[in-house]
Amino acid sequence: MTDYQNLLLEANVAGVGEPIPVKAVAKEGAEAFLAALGEPARSWAKAQDFGGKAGQLVLVPNRVGGMEAVLYGLGSTADGYDPFAPGKLASQLPPGVYRFADDLPEQRLAALAWLLESYRFTGYKSQPEPKAKLVAPEECDRDGLIREARAVALARDLINTPSNDMGPAELAEAARTVAETGGARFSVIDDQQVLKRDFPMVHAVGKASAREPRLIDFTWGEESAPKLTLVGKGVCFDTGGLDVKPASGMLLMKKDMGGAANVLGLASLVMAAKLPVRLRVLIPAVENSISGAAFRPGDVLRSRKGLTVEIGNTDAEGRLILADALALAEEEQPDLIIDMATLTGAARVALGPDLPAFFCSDDALAGDLARHGTEHNDPLWRLPFHQAYSAWLDSKVADMNNVSDGSFAGAITAALFLRKFVGGNRRYIHVDLMAWNQKARPGRPIGGEAQGMRALYALIAQRYRL
Repeated sequence: MTDYQNLLLEANVAGVGEPIPVKAVAKEGAEAFLAALGEPARSWAKAQDFGGKAGQLVLVPNRVGGMEAVLYGLGSTADGYDPFAPGKLASQLPPGVYRFADDLPEQRLAALAWLLESYRFTGYKSQPEPKAKLVAPEECDRDGLIREARAVALARDLINTPSNDMGPAELAEAARTVAETGGARFSVIDDQQVLKRDFPMVHAVGKASAREPRLIDFTWGEESAPKLTLVGKGVCFDTGGLDVKPASGMLLMKKDMGGAANVLGLASLVMAAKLPVRLRVLIPAVENSISGAAFRPGDVLRSRKGLTVEIGNTDAEGRLILADALALAEEEQPDLIIDMATLTGAARVALGPDLPAFFCSDDALAGDLARHGTEHNDPLWRLPFHQAYSAWLDSKVADMNNVSDGSFAGAITAALFLRKFVGGNRRYIHVDLMAWNQKARPGRPIGGEAQGMRALYALIAQRYRL
């Protein structure tokens, strides 16, 4: 993992010397800024046509061939501002130690973006790490930023790992490492007879694969503390089952355990911060494969909760395994249940790849989560549990179908399906995320991504911190 400790330095570290200032300049204030510069810096900046355009970068030399300052363009204030934008500097600047000058806004998020930009996935190919280091901004929780960066890197690493090296057993071992690092009590159900009896839909989805399904379960914290349960979808590869996906639809299916990866990153943050909660993490881990043992369209499955489910589509398997895990979570009557899942393409059609959808049964809780998403530049958008659409899941032969018979509101009907397994009045948040960056943006390289995780952590910390 990237050495974030060495990339974000404490102020006044011995042997570092004077950091090079990064001076932020808005387009509207560029003329006044340049007029206030001394010579020869003003001439140098003008020669580079520096005008404060978004992302514009000028390295100002000093009289002895070193660097005096970095000029960084913020763009027009009327165009809005991405607080992660300065993170790109971690990849652009030459080796050295830098600091943000006072004119850079939202320095905590800019420093976090610097770390997130420095992430490299090196499991199969070596990649040089950025050598530009940043002095942590004043009044900034450096250790907290490093913990966040490590949690994001954990999620990214798990998602980026190809499925031949990240099946249900490997995901369970990754979860064991997270649990043991945090001091949690870890267990896993991999006995297929027990799984078939107690978690029949997890077993049904995973039994077609030679890589056996399992249920990962670990707990941390005092028994008397408020109960917080996190559930993550752990489909390590999804062929679609007998309703097989086209080849193009399988290309990114290593990321179908992105919900589990995000939940593990979130759990690592909760444990590292020693929040006063009794944490439980549940991850049903399967591979949705194709064989003679595969579950079929038209099959009726029994769930842990006792409800029967007609299979309208075997490619809607994530909600099946989550349903059994959510039923187990609900049995403890926790204060809050959160699930994270790469669940529906419909959510991506509605909101695009960068904005996870979330559903919440508590308006105040939903408002808090949306606010934290904005404050931490980790946005989510609320969609409704529109109860009228629940009838679309009706079945003539079972208590419900796993899909509706139409193409509308797929994210909502999936959320309504899951809500049937958590109890009507329970505080419950369901997050439907992409867990993948299709295009590189500052602090967000192409590949696996943590989405909504930092916002959820902020919500949990606010709710439960003493």
